[in-house]
Amino acid sequence: MAERSFVEEVKKLRLGAGEVFSGEGILAVTKALLESGVAYVAGYQGAPISHLMDVLADAQDILAEQGIRFENSASEATAAATLAASVNYPLRGAVTFKATVGTNVASDALANLASGGVTGGALVIVGEDYGEGSSIMQERSHAFAMKSQIWMLDPRPNLPSIVEAVKQGFELSEASHTPVMLQLRIRACHVHGQFIASDNRAPSFTLKQALEQPQRDVGRIVLPPASFVHEQEKVNDRWPAAVRFIEERGLNEFFAEDAGDLGIIVQGGSYNTLMRALERVGLADVYGNSQVPLYVMNVAYPVIDSEVVRFCRGKRAVLLVEEGQPNFIEQNVATMLRQAGCDTALHGKDLLPVAGEYTAAVLLKAARAFFERYERIAPVPVVPVARKVIPLTAVASIGVDQAPEPALAPIDDTVHARPPGFCTGCPERPIFSAIKLVERELGTHHISADIGCHLFSILPPFNLGNTTMGYGLGAAGAAALNVPAGKRAISVMGDGGFWHNGLTSGIANAVFNRSDNLTIVVDNNYTSATGGQDILSSTAHNPTRSTGHEIEQAVRGVGVKWVKTIRRTYDVAGMRRLLREALTTGEKGPKVLIAQSECMLNKQRREKPLVRKAVAAGKRVVREKFGVDPDTCTGDHSCIRLSGCPSLSIKANPDPLRTDPVAHVLDSCVGCGNCGDVSHAAVLCPSFYKAQIVSNPSWWDRTRDRVGGAVVGWLQRAEARRRDRYAF
Repeated sequence: MAERSFVEEVKKLRLGAGEVFSGEGILAVTKALLESGVAYVAGYQGAPISHLMDVLADAQDILAEQGIRFENSASEATAAATLAASVNYPLRGAVTFKATVGTNVASDALANLASGGVTGGALVIVGEDYGEGSSIMQERSHAFAMKSQIWMLDPRPNLPSIVEAVKQGFELSEASHTPVMLQLRIRACHVHGQFIASDNRAPSFTLKQALEQPQRDVGRIVLPPASFVHEQEKVNDRWPAAVRFIEERGLNEFFAEDAGDLGIIVQGGSYNTLMRALERVGLADVYGNSQVPLYVMNVAYPVIDSEVVRFCRGKRAVLLVEEGQPNFIEQNVATMLRQAGCDTALHGKDLLPVAGEYTAAVLLKAARAFFERYERIAPVPVVPVARKVIPLTAVASIGVDQAPEPALAPIDDTVHARPPGFCTGCPERPIFSAIKLVERELGTHHISADIGCHLFSILPPFNLGNTTMGYGLGAAGAAALNVPAGKRAISVMGDGGFWHNGLTSGIANAVFNRSDNLTIVVDNNYTSATGGQDILSSTAHNPTRSTGHEIEQAVRGVGVKWVKTIRRTYDVAGMRRLLREALTTGEKGPKVLIAQSECMLNKQRREKPLVRKAVAAGKRVVREKFGVDPDTCTGDHSCIRLSGCPSLSIKANPDPLRTDPVAHVLDSCVGCGNCGDVSHAAVLCPSFYKAQIVSNPSWWDRTRDRVGGAVVGWLQRAEARRRDRYAF
C-alpha cells in the first residue's frame, strides 16, 4: 500500500473545460498529462515525485477510459527506456523519477533516446530534491540535460505555470524531435493552488495503432554511421528548432523589463523564493509585482542568447540566481555577454553561496548585497548592540527588515542532534541488533550498506555500515572484498533495491564470481523508503499488478545454494543464530539471508482504521503494549543502546536509594516486542513485561481484571507493610 491514498483527489481528474481545479502540484501534473493526449506513462517512485506514481495508480480507471497505458517501472532505466515507444510513432509519452539518482540510473537510456531523437513528444518529469529536503547526494539534473542535449524546463512554482509547462513540453519535444525534461522542485510538487481545467484528450495516435502498423527507421537507431549524424542533427537542426519554439511561444518571461538599470535573471523554480526576498527589501509587493526587471528562465536549458542579451543590454548590472553547482548558466551567460559586446556587470556566485539550497534567507542576503552595491537601497545601518537582545527602540528606528541580527550561539551548542532513525516498531531494527550481538562474539565485520530505510543503521545506536554506493548495490559494494580471510563481508539490501537491480548486479554477480560473502535482504513487503508501494514480493493482493513472488525463489533461480529465510525479524535470538551460521559455515559460495517482517508504518496504516472501526462497532479488540518494571530495571539502559526504539525512554527511579533513571516505554509503543526480545537475547534483564489493552471488554475480561486487581492490591499492601517494618 502506498504512503497515502489519492482515491478522492483523483476524482478531480475528470474536471472538464472551464472548471476550476484546486489541489496539489503533483496532482495538477497528472491532470495536465490527461489534457495533453498522452498515450503512456511510466516511472519509478522517489521523493518528491512519489505521489505522482501513487496518483496514477489510483487513477487507472480514468487512464483506461482514455486508452492510456500506465507502467510501474522496475527502475529509472526501465522507465526511461519505455520512451522508446515515441521514437518511431507519434505517441506522446511521459516518465518520472527522482533526481539525480534517477537520471544516474537512467542515463544510458536517456542518452540513446536523445541521440536518435523522437517523433512523438517525450517528457521526463524529474523530481529535483536539491537542498535540505533531499535525502541523496547534492547534484543537479542540469548536467544530464547538457550532456545529452535534452531540453530542460524549470517552471515557476504555481499550478498554471506547471500545467502549461507540461503541455508546452510535449509540443517543444515534437517541434525539435528531442526529449524534454520537466524539473519539479520539492516546493513545486507540493504547492497548492488553482487553474482552469481543459477537457481530457485521448491520444490522437494509439498504442494499438502502433502495434498494428509497425514502423522502422534505421536512422533513429544509435549505431554508426547514424550516431555520427545524430550529433550534427542535435546542433544544426534540433537546437535551432527548440530555440525558435521557445522564443515564439514566450516560454521564458520578462517582468518589469524597463523598470530600471539593475536586473535579476532567475530560474523559474526559484521565482517564488526570490519574490519573497525582494518583498523583504521593499522592491516588490506581496502580490508579486516587482520594481526590479526580471528575466525568468522557465527553460533552464538551452539558454536563449537573444533573450539574455536583450534583457542585459543597457543595464549596469544583473544578478543571476542559479541554484546549485557547477554554475552552468552563469558561465553560459558570461560568454554570451562577452561575445555580444555587452558591458553589463554580471553577478552570481560572487554574491550567492557557491553551493547549497537558495532559501529565502540566502536570497535576501544576496539581494541586499547586490542592491546596496549599486545604491538601489540604503545599506543596513550598523547599530552597536551590547547584548544579544536588540532594544525595541533600535528595531523601531531602523525597521524590522533592517534590524541587525543578534549574535547567536552555534546551533550545535543549543540544539541537540537528531539524526534520522527507524520508525517505532520497525522490523529492520532487530536485524541490526542481532548483528551487534554477533559481532560481540565474532568481532567487527565490513558491512556494505544500501539505499533504503536500513541505511539508518549507519547512525547511532547501531553504527553499522562502511559504504553505500547506490540503490540495490549493497552486494556489489562488497564485491572486491571476496578474498580468503578470517571474516566474511556482510552486505545489506532491501526488497525494493533487490528488485530494482540487486538481483542481477548483486546476487547473480556474486554467483558468477563465486563470492563467499553474506548478503542480507530486508524483506518488509514494500518499497518502504519511497512511500510503501507494492513490489513483486509484496504479500498484499494488488488487483492491477502481479505480487506474491518469493525473493528466495528468485535467489535460488540465479544459482545461490545457501539461502535461509527468517519469517519474523523480531526474533532476535533466531536472527543472531542464522547470522552466526552464515558467517561461520564451511560451505563455500554466496550466502543470502532473507529477513521478513512487514513494514510497521504500513501495517499501522492498514490496521489502525480497522481497529477504530471495530471499537466503534462495539467489538472486543485487544492491543498489546510493552512496559518496564521500575523495581526490576537496573538502570543499565543496554536495551536502549541495542534497540534505539523511539518509544524507549527513561524516567526518574522510583526507589529513593537508587539514583540512576530507569527505562520507560512511552505510549507510542506499537507492541512489536523488539525491546523485550533484544533484552532477553542479550541476557540483559527480565524487567520487560507485556500488557494487553482491551477495548469493549467481555464479562470475563472484567471479572478477571477485578480478581487480578484484588490479588495485586493485596500483594502490594503486604509489600508496603514489609517495607514499613524495616524503615528507619
